[in-house]
Order: sequence, then C-alpha cells, then structure tokens
Amino acid sequence: MNKPSTSTKLQRGLSVMLLTSLVLSGCTDGGGSTANENSGKDGGTAVANDGPFGKYEPPIEVSFVRNLSDVVENNVLGVLKNETLEDNRWSRLYEEKLGIKMKYDWVVKGNPTSDQYLQKINVTLASGDLPDFIPVNATQLKQLADSDQIEDLGAIYEKYASPMTKEVLRQEGSSPFDAVTMDGKLMAIPQVESSIERAMFIWIRTDWLEKLGLQPPKTMSDVLAISKAFTEKDPDGNGQKDTFGLGVTKDLWGGAMGLEGFMAGYKAYPSIWIENSSGKLEFGGIQPEVRKALQALQTMAKNGEIDQEFGIKDGGKVSEQISAGKIGMEYGEQWNSIWPLQLGKDNDPKSQWQAFPIVSESGETPKVPLKFSTTRFWAVKKGAKHPEALVKLFNMHLEKNWGETEEFNKYFAPPEAESVWQLSPVTPYPLKKNVEAFRAIDAARKAGDTSALKGEAKTIQEKLDMFASGSKEGFGLWGWERIYGAQGSMGIVDQYDKNKQFLMEKFVGAPTPTMVERDATLKKLQNQVFVNIILGEPIETFDKFVNDWKQLGGDQITKEVNEWYASTK
Repeated sequence: MNKPSTSTKLQRGLSVMLLTSLVLSGCTDGGGSTANENSGKDGGTAVANDGPFGKYEPPIEVSFVRNLSDVVENNVLGVLKNETLEDNRWSRLYEEKLGIKMKYDWVVKGNPTSDQYLQKINVTLASGDLPDFIPVNATQLKQLADSDQIEDLGAIYEKYASPMTKEVLRQEGSSPFDAVTMDGKLMAIPQVESSIERAMFIWIRTDWLEKLGLQPPKTMSDVLAISKAFTEKDPDGNGQKDTFGLGVTKDLWGGAMGLEGFMAGYKAYPSIWIENSSGKLEFGGIQPEVRKALQALQTMAKNGEIDQEFGIKDGGKVSEQISAGKIGMEYGEQWNSIWPLQLGKDNDPKSQWQAFPIVSESGETPKVPLKFSTTRFWAVKKGAKHPEALVKLFNMHLEKNWGETEEFNKYFAPPEAESVWQLSPVTPYPLKKNVEAFRAIDAARKAGDTSALKGEAKTIQEKLDMFASGSKEGFGLWGWERIYGAQGSMGIVDQYDKNKQFLMEKFVGAPTPTMVERDATLKKLQNQVFVNIILGEPIETFDKFVNDWKQLGGDQITKEVNEWYASTK
C-alpha cells in the first residue's frame, strides 16, 4: 500500500491550523541521520578534518528563509558599503572557513513575529517546499516533526557541536533541549535566548529616597512604606499630591512597569508554570500567594499610590508619567534605565534612578522568576544532504564572537554597525555574556586598570568612559552606566546568579491542544480580573477566577502540561 507523501501529510496537518490561526508564537543522542563524512556521498564533496569546523571541498550550498528587520535594513545594510543580505562578512566567513554557501529562498521584511513573516512561513510549511534549514516556533516544530518532514539531529549534534556550542546551549539547563526533544529525538537546534536577561529589579528614584530620608528596601513592608511616602510626602517638592509610588501598565506583566517582581515578593509567580512539592506542574496564576499580592496592590491603589487609570494605560503612557517625574518606583528588567528611565533623566538631569534586588515579605532571599525565552528553533529538512552544516554554522558564530579566535569588533558589534551579527542567519550567543562582561568590567574597575578589557566588555567600557566624560553625547549613555556601572543592575544579576535565586519556568513545550483553543481567553480573563481587583473589586473575586479558570479549560491544560512534563523525564 502506498503511503501518503510527507508533503501531503504536512498539508493535511497544517491546513486546519491555517484556517484557525496563522501561527502560534509561542538532549538525546538519538539515532537520527548520519552526516556525509567523506568524498563520494555528495557528488564528490569531501570534508577536510571532518568535525565541528571541517571545511567542505568543493563548497556546498544550503538554503534558508529569513526575515529582514528594520534594524538590519537601516542600521546595518544602510550604513555598510559592499555588503548585502546575501553577500556580507558573515556569508564570506562561512564560505571561506567552512565551505558553506548560503542561499535564501525568500526574504520578508519585518520581525519574526510580524504578520507578513508569519503568513509567508506558514505558506512555506503548508506547501512542503522547505529550505534545507528553517527557523520555526514550538508549534511549527511539532507539526513538522509529526508529519515526518524534518531530521532527527541527535547523533549529528553530538558529533558536530563544538565544546563551546554544547556549553552555551546548556547554560540555563536542559529546557531548550526539552523544548525540541520529541519521542526521544532531537528535532531541532534551539536558537537559545537568555532567560537571565529577563530578571526583575526594583527601579527606584534614589534622589526621592534621599530627600525623604528613606533607605533602600529590604522587605516588602519597606517597599510599601516607600511607595506610601512617594505618594504622600511631596517628593517632587511642588506642594501638590500628584506623584505615584508605583508605576504599572494595563498589561500587568512585562519587562518594564510589570508586576512579576512585586508578586515574587509574596512567593507568587502568576505568569509561569511552576513545579509543586509533589513534582507536578501547576499554573502560578491561580495559587493563593497571588491573592495576597493582589490584596496588597489593592490597598496601594486605594491610597492613591497607583494611578487609578493604569488599567487603560500601556507602557508608552506610563513612560510619559515617568518622563514627567510623576512616578518614583517601578519593577522592570536591566534595560529599563535605557527606556523608559532615560526619558526622566533627560527631562530632569538631577533625577536619579537605581536598580535594587527584589525583596521578599519575610526578608529571606527571594526567588527571581524567569520566563522561558527561547522561542525559535532551527529544523533541518528531511533528506537535506548536509544536516551537520547547520551545527557548524552555530559553532562558527560563537567562535568568531566569543571564542579563542574572536573578532568581536568585526563580526558582532563594530562601531559603524553594532548589530552586524544579525547578518548571520543563525545567531547563538552565550546566555550569561552580559553578566560575564560586567564581571570583567567590575574586576578591571576595582583594579584601577581597564586597558586589558576586550570584546564586548571593552565596547561597554567605552560607553561608560564616554558617560564619565560629562559630554553631551555621553549624557545619553546614562542608561548604560546604570546597567554596568558600580551600582548597575548587572551587579544584581551577578548576585542573583551566585545566590542561585533564579526560578526557571518549567513548561517549555509547544502549546497543548487545549492551550491552542483556550489560552488566549484564559489570559484575557486573568488580566481583567486582576486589574479589577487592584482597582477595588472584592478580593473574593480571585476565588471565583480560580474556579472559572479551571472550568474553562485550565484543568485540561494542566493535565496536558503534566503529560508533556512526564515525557521529558
């Protein structure tokens, strides 16, 4: 009996998805394919010193698809001479050192999450006409794996990944590989993204602290006291009660002006899946600790410490309040000093913000929740002649930027085009590179000699030196000083890391069937209920939300999530 072609099976599987949604964004040593290891298997192509950096002679050609972001189009290709998306320093390096020529089947302007890109890549997936190497999200990866359109890369990765690649891709544990392992097979190489970069801090106006004679917080009680004082004691000195203790957006969560860090102070983790004492996964948003945190926020709102109109204000609107000097505290990630806090510094150069570690209700060292950040994975088309070439590209990208032969100022961030690294289709990076850069800078700073810094640390130190110069151009780099300076947020990341405070999200798989159907509705319900509680609805509304969440699909999602979790053990 003739089996349906893999293309036909993929078309069947993806047609339903395309009718309902264009796409959902969201390590084993398996058998897998064996790489072409010597001449004669690919029309005479041979690999010299077959291994992580073995070069193909004559060169091979591999196909990709990709997006073209505004940053690459304008800030890289727009300023570089004699370089295009198809012919540039990265494409030349890969051909010269590895014998790999790159070809793009298509290029779409926009980010990987843009509607235009998602439409194009879904049409490609549905057609079955795949490039050799294809970047996909978790949902797309599962569909390709289920339809047998992509290679098992387990043995290939084990053989061809360089020691540096293996170390980098596991810097935050096994989660990236859990996300791409299906039925014991490694179905993609994760394009790892740093979850550590999403760590939360309390950003506080220290000039207001000093004016009111307050100390940085050590407990959540201190946070509440600071918020109250910033609201009631006229920290801006204009004689009016027009300041807010805490900045919050209508979205509640996120890298700036979100509430994850505040909630963590009560051991509440409302936007991630966590493991309970019995080893099962449960959704953090329905736990009793969230109720307590919401009660505290409601009290703050009643006292005028949170803008009563926050429920209709996005990050842009709240940043305007920060710029106007009306907010004294917000929870956010390390880059908040660049945006939105630099806006306030620009308007009032005497103002000063500083990041502080999040604190707990009891005063004990709190856990810092981290959402799983890796959302892009590189799959290899079934039957591709050289699946191992993908791994070699990963190896070379890491080596030329952070390895022993690094040329950071050429391939990662040259002064004339600091995003030149994005010309490469694959862009892995050490997940702790920023905190490692801080450690190098801090050690040099304490030794009184920064001349030996190199690579990324040297580039950052140059920004710090420019800020320290007091020039007008340097003033615009205040945000960088607040990250990498002696009191910078990266020093707190260093502390978090050494104290093992990170609480990693536990569910990292593709959206489950019920998630696909119900998750958007459940998230919208959660947001509405939480905003309403903060603005004064009875706290018992939370109890009703928990029951509604379970009945509207949450219980079934929890069952499916735990089935996935059991499969990773």
